[in-house]
Amino acid sequence: MKKFFLTAVIIASLIVAKAQKYAYIDSEYLLKNIPSYVEAQAELDRLSIEWQKEIEAKFKKIDEMYRKYQQDVVVLPEDAKQKKQQEIINAEQEAKELQKTRFGTDGDLYKKREELVKPIQDRVFTAIEEYARERGYAFIFDKAGAMTIVYADAKYDINDEILSKLGIVAGSK
Repeated sequence: MKKFFLTAVIIASLIVAKAQKYAYIDSEYLLKNIPSYVEAQAELDRLSIEWQKEIEAKFKKIDEMYRKYQQDVVVLPEDAKQKKQQEIINAEQEAKELQKTRFGTDGDLYKKREELVKPIQDRVFTAIEEYARERGYAFIFDKAGAMTIVYADAKYDINDEILSKLGIVAGSK
């Protein structure tokens, strides 16, 4: 009886697995074909470069302060030495704080990315979800992500259909 039940469960599982539909997308391809995403990414790149230059300028100024201090250290009285050292330390802390403010986990770049990119990603996810429900897909994989797909038959590639659902004419792969 146990053997019969186990065999029935295995056969039922195989039938269910065979009936499920699968497809895959390439999220990098999708996003690169969405003009608003490309513009948002360009804006993020521009801001990142601008902020990096700002931080590098601060660290360059700190290096100059330190070199000047090293040149003058021999002739400076003790209280002036301590004052200069504290100025350098404060400037360095300020630069590190700015770096954290701009590029930290909740920094300006992260917030800007959330503002510019997240709505686009949400639109894409919604389109994928709607497409999957309309077509009865059980799973849609992303071949651009960490998941490794060793083989993917092109007939299950739904990238262009998702772009069409978003109102975008697909580019070339």
